[in-house]
Amino acid sequence: MTKSPVRKIVIAGNWKMYKTQAESLEFLRGFLPSLDETPQDREVVLCVPFTDLNVLSKSLHGSRVQLGAQNVHWEEFGAYTGEISGPMLSEIGVRYVIVGHSERRQYFGETDYTVNLRLKAAQRFGLTPILCVGETKQQRDKLETESLIANQLEKNLVDVDQENLVIAYEPIWAIGTGDTCESKEANRIIGFIRSKLSNPDVPIQYGGSVKPNNIDEIMAQSEIDGVLVGGASLEPESFARIANYK
Repeated sequence: MTKSPVRKIVIAGNWKMYKTQAESLEFLRGFLPSLDETPQDREVVLCVPFTDLNVLSKSLHGSRVQLGAQNVHWEEFGAYTGEISGPMLSEIGVRYVIVGHSERRQYFGETDYTVNLRLKAAQRFGLTPILCVGETKQQRDKLETESLIANQLEKNLVDVDQENLVIAYEPIWAIGTGDTCESKEANRIIGFIRSKLSNPDVPIQYGGSVKPNNIDEIMAQSEIDGVLVGGASLEPESFARIANYK
């Protein structure tokens, strides 16, 4: 089975809390030349720390790479110390924003309710949100994967425009652990996610220990429209190999 030609392929790197401005520019020097051979139908995105956004926005202008942030608040402005708003991001050329990453849910009290608010705010201010969903090892062992993800989607996507959305399936047990979800199993779950959407052409990524040595197999799957990459996006050579999967 081949992928739908309508669905966009989105290859996104999530730098998390890594790289100063100087380090981010050094990364680009090694990374951008390797995109000359990247097929035009692949959207390449770098989701970087807030302090890197402005300097990268200037450096990426006219390049193949779109800029992404790692969070967005649901209000346009206000007394929300430590948060950032949609207009602040869109003003400097940010196009994508990660919403509901498992680390935000686990460490910073993110709930399905606040994820929904952030998704709607991202869209309101012209950003494309990348919604992260996925289960823990404990939930998978209890055979709760499908019910948990269906519940996340039901709550997260209330009044969200599915024409301007990317979803990332991130099995939490595979993030940064070196454990990768078998590509056929990831494909199955992503097919399940697609079955719960009103728009079947939403690009759905896989995320969780994506590396140069498993990207070709992951992207060969019929339901998988891209990847959300953590550690392997921090090195120009490894992220270039992922963007240029065969």
